[in-house]
Amino acid sequence: MSLSIPNSQLFAEYPELRALSKEDLEDLLADPQYFQAIFHSLPRVKALIQARSELGMANESIASELIACIEDQLYALRTETQQAFNEAKSLEARWKELEKEQRELYQRFSSGFLQMRLRHATSAQDDLSESVASTFIKSSSGEIPDVDSFVKEFREVRKRYHKRIIWGLGSSKVDWGD
Repeated sequence: MSLSIPNSQLFAEYPELRALSKEDLEDLLADPQYFQAIFHSLPRVKALIQARSELGMANESIASELIACIEDQLYALRTETQQAFNEAKSLEARWKELEKEQRELYQRFSSGFLQMRLRHATSAQDDLSESVASTFIKSSSGEIPDVDSFVKEFREVRKRYHKRIIWGLGSSKVDWGD
């Protein structure tokens, strides 16, 4: 392999190669290890390698300083984010509890549940009026009962019973057929 670059141009760009013979230059082109050895011994290459090394160390120094400056902020932000996440999870759990309570409350005030309660209350009112009447009948067998107080009490109990019956009929939307 021969050199196609004129010697004057080669030596002008790389004066360090002027000391090498033509055979050394041809060996330089033929042997990659020899080329690398010569290439890395050139002062410009050494200067570039040194500059790159210094820039790398400067970058590492700057990075270390930046990390030192923001590391505490990052840890604080991480802690704050974790706390916010935990609070969100807690609020989500509380939300589910409140939804459950709301469903239970709505169920307690649903029309079907209220109608059932009214039927039970009506039945209990009927039982109470029967109890008042039974007590009056049992007490009248031996002594003279107070008829006026019985009538007043019985009338109030039955009046409440009949009101509940009417409310129950109204809630079931009975059509009386005008």
